[in-house]
Amino acid sequence: MNELEKLEQLFHHWKEHNMEHAETYRKWAEKTARLGQDKLSGILTHLSDDAKAMDKLFDDAVRSMK
Repeated sequence: MNELEKLEQLFHHWKEHNMEHAETYRKWAEKTARLGQDKLSGILTHLSDDAKAMDKLFDDAVRSMK
């Protein structure tokens, strides 16, 4: 496997884990909202949204390698 093939596999791996993290942030946003921690919940929601936006960048990176 050459370096670019390895990098492409890493992009897929990173994307998968990134979405797992996004889901974790969202769940904690819900939990902290129920605890009355609105500011913290908002930050966690923002983190989740930003992580989801990164998903497209991983796809863009893979497409740019073709």
